[in-house]
Amino acid sequence: MSTRTFEHVAISQVEEYWDRRPCNIRHSAKPSGSREYFDEVEQRKYYVEPHIPGSAEFPRWRDKRVLEIGCGIGTDTMNFARRGASVTAVDLSEKSLEMARKRAAVYDLMDRIHFFHCSAEQLAHAEPWEPFDLIYSFGVVHHTPHPERVLEQLRSYVRPGSTVKIMVYDRFSWKVFWILMTYGKCQFWRLTELVARYSEAETGCPVTYCYSKRELRNLVERSGFHVKRIRAEHIFPYRIQDYV
Repeated sequence: MSTRTFEHVAISQVEEYWDRRPCNIRHSAKPSGSREYFDEVEQRKYYVEPHIPGSAEFPRWRDKRVLEIGCGIGTDTMNFARRGASVTAVDLSEKSLEMARKRAAVYDLMDRIHFFHCSAEQLAHAEPWEPFDLIYSFGVVHHTPHPERVLEQLRSYVRPGSTVKIMVYDRFSWKVFWILMTYGKCQFWRLTELVARYSEAETGCPVTYCYSKRELRNLVERSGFHVKRIRAEHIFPYRIQDYV
């Protein structure tokens, strides 16, 4: 799949989509913005995506500087901050940032987190070029029209010894296969369109790339990074009835 498939999509379309329904916003029916609401959102997120804490290694970044690209409503953001990291959190969706800021205030973490409203493709417009110990982006880079632009910029935010952790969708996954079979009736030539339309809880996402391991490695290495490891995880385990 070409990484230029969605180059015609405007960033404003992506922003409008995520403003309509920020990721995980419906993980709780408790009063929105309350501590009980945010506690349940976190519990449910890590229930259906139990690999995240181990992959993010929250305690490892105590007293370190973390740049999170695409913080959403802030579940991982809070866990970096409460483990002692200094976090710079960037997101394209102002509605998501609104909830993330409320969340930081609820948990008394505002002094550890700096929020910026910005496209990941234009990081320099929000964040001065300076190095971070960790750049972390979970499920974000594959939703921007030009992922290569994001990765190319990251070189300005790392130094020798910095770590970059990025999660993107795997093309050879059960979910992609399910989308192809359910909505595409095996029309594999429509895969790009189908994954974009049905990859998220609210249909019609303007941009969704998925990558083979080779494609991902090529994308990252073209931006000047050394790939230490690529690991595949099944995000929504089939033991969870909601996702069977």
